[in-house]
Order: sequence, then structure tokens, then C-alpha cells
Amino acid sequence: MGINSIMSANDILNRVAVEIGIAPVTDPYSSTDPTFIKMKTLLNIAGEELVEAHPWEILLKQHQIITTAADTGIYTLPDDFSHIVNQTGWERSQRVPLGGPRTSQEWAYLKGRDFANSSVYIQFRFADGKFQIYPAPPPDGLDINFEYVSTGWVRSATADPFTYTDEIISGDQVPIFNKTLISRYLKVKMLEATGFDTTKAQADFNQIFAFLTGTEKGAPVLDAGGGRGFPYLGYSNIPDTGYGL
Repeated sequence: MGINSIMSANDILNRVAVEIGIAPVTDPYSSTDPTFIKMKTLLNIAGEELVEAHPWEILLKQHQIITTAADTGIYTLPDDFSHIVNQTGWERSQRVPLGGPRTSQEWAYLKGRDFANSSVYIQFRFADGKFQIYPAPPPDGLDINFEYVSTGWVRSATADPFTYTDEIISGDQVPIFNKTLISRYLKVKMLEATGFDTTKAQADFNQIFAFLTGTEKGAPVLDAGGGRGFPYLGYSNIPDTGYGL
């Protein structure tokens, strides 16, 4: 999502207001008009839901944990943690993927069988708002990494550097979602909250959502024929070290 695809909360509120037949105002976020008060609340709800709707590139962050022998194996997650991106958990010192996330039943099995003294790769789960690993206490010096989706969908107006939060509290703040996407979603919610038909507005939102989720990431070239052309080697058929010797 490029810089030209975003706009301030005030601009989004006025944009949607015009679409639903309400006159724009100078500072919508400070307005005491019941319509703008309702839209302010719905804008925050729209942003919160969009965070969960798709692993947006702009919201992806990486988290790292370096273990010590004194650790309990239970770690606090980042304040802006929404959810992990599946298949991104790796222990880099041994260059092996993490096992998990494990269910409660699988976790109980691991602990019940006492695999801590066996050759078992690091397993993980989320419980009680924490990131837990097994075996615990863990070996010293593990380099655990994973990607997650951040809840920080709101950017400050000025960069010194930019700060990110999960809620709009002033009109000059900037939702980092595509302006058309969040405007159309706010319109759907506003029409729904006021009892109007949302069929066309929902279709417009679905269209931009499908377009953005389909184009925001690059994609590999798919070969359905199993061709033997370039590239001949790739990450799936060469070892981590020692090739070419």
C-alpha cells in the first residue's frame, strides 16, 4: 500500500459523509454531530476488523527470542501482537522449524511423556496470552523467530519517527489501510448501523478487498508441466551448506 493510497481519519470521515449525503465539516473528529460521532466509533471498529481479515504486508513484523538457561520457557508477546503468521516459526541456531502451535492435548502429551531429555525440536503454543516453548526450561542460546500481524493499523501524522497504535483518537492520525478499502468498509458499517440497504456498498467493498488481497504480495511463477528449465536449483533441492564443493 503506497503512501498515495492512504489519507487522514478526518479525510476518510468526510469522504464517507459525502457519499451518504452528509455535508463535510472542517474537523469531523472533533464534531459533536451524532452522525460523525457514530462514524468515529465505526471507523475504529472497521480498522480492528480489517486487521484480522488478512495478513496484510504492511502489518507484518518479526519477533525474536534468545533463550537463556534461567528462562521458564514462557515469554511475553509484543504489545501489538494480533496473531502469528503460520509456518514462520524457526529456531535459527540449529536452522530447524518450530513445532506447533500445539493444542492443549498435544501439550499435555509432551509434558506427560517427558520428552525434555530426548531429541525433540522446540515446540510452541499460545496460552494465557503468552508464548510458551517446550522443553522448559529451554537450552541456552536458542534463536527463536517468527512473524506476526501487528494491531498497529493507525499511524501518527508526523514522523519522528512514526508511532503506531490500534485506535484513532484524533483526526490527523492516518489509518495505514488503503483509503478506498477502509472508506468503503466504513460506508458499509454506517449504512448498516442506520438501517439502510448495504447491498451495493458491500459489493463495492468486496471488490476492492479481493483486488488488494490478490495483488499486495508478489507471486511465484507456477509450472503445471514440471519443466526442466532455469532455474535448475532452488531452496527445495539443495542442502543448507556444502553444495558446489
